[in-house]
Amino acid sequence: MEWLYILMPIAGVKIFWPGLIILGVGVGIIGGFFGMGGAWMVTPGLNILGFPMAFAIGTDIAHMAGKSLISTMRHGKFGNVDYKLGLIMLFGTVAGFEVGAQMIMWLERLGNVEVVVRWIYIALLILIAWMVFHDVAKRRAKEQAAKAAGKEVDALATGIEWHKTLHKIKIPPMIHLEVAGIVCTAWLPILVSFFTGWLAGILGIGGGLIRMPALIYLIGCPTHVAVGTDLFEVMISGLYGAGTYTLKGRTELVAALIMLVGAAVGAQVGAVATKYIKGYGIRVAFGLAVIGCAISILMKLVQPWVPSMKDALNAGATALILGLVGCMSVYIFYQMVKGAKNELAMKKGNTVK
Repeated sequence: MEWLYILMPIAGVKIFWPGLIILGVGVGIIGGFFGMGGAWMVTPGLNILGFPMAFAIGTDIAHMAGKSLISTMRHGKFGNVDYKLGLIMLFGTVAGFEVGAQMIMWLERLGNVEVVVRWIYIALLILIAWMVFHDVAKRRAKEQAAKAAGKEVDALATGIEWHKTLHKIKIPPMIHLEVAGIVCTAWLPILVSFFTGWLAGILGIGGGLIRMPALIYLIGCPTHVAVGTDLFEVMISGLYGAGTYTLKGRTELVAALIMLVGAAVGAQVGAVATKYIKGYGIRVAFGLAVIGCAISILMKLVQPWVPSMKDALNAGATALILGLVGCMSVYIFYQMVKGAKNELAMKKGNTVK
């Protein structure tokens, strides 16, 4: 089965190339759908396939930049991108990213980068999963209470409403974000983007894993606008990140190009799917994907404690991350086709009338 493996010339490791294609196509669909570039799956996925962590981060960011550009263009056509908000967040993103990238170089010199990054991933994934499902639970409680009172909950209302408290902060300058439909201090998106940019530099996730929830729960964007705006921001931070990691010699361009070919197709599917799956359908699917990703990373972390199961845990982690990407991609594609069929049926019905 040697033909299934390809040597990566810069990283100096042999990689299972079908895994790169599955990651590229699947994460293209998932990234276009969730608005996060899908890098929160690719970095641990590449590490599980055999890339050293620093190379996994740099390669992921390079592939992410091109894919997010394609997704942003598609979301822009649907009116899902608040370009004003994205440009304001650019300042914090770039500054935070460089701080994070320098920390990775420092950890690499200390020899602690693998363990530290994986544990940060675990902590972050647990936090995000809790936040998503806590929000869904609170939203359902609101819907039940409203139904009992004979009322309806606002379609754009969220279960978690931290943004309402943050919007009370009136530190100048104040900005009006027309597409997102909110008014807030400019310092709110700048500080959020600095923190997510810092995470991007450390984890190679474009900041999207936490920026999309932050846009919803801290800034107050509707879900579909958060998806499109986050992809715009991921595109910018990805282009900058690809440059800085390439200069540091930690980008495997062969792997990035293999994944980008598949991602270019997948990103189109994911972006179109958001037209038919709105609001909490996106959030629940996102929460489930986060849990699966966390389990795959834990399977890598426990290996030093159970060395006799190392091969089994490696195989299980690889199967889980690729299976998760595949299943989520199939689900999103199915929902897109189902929504498109319903839309065509309605148009035909209106035409007959």
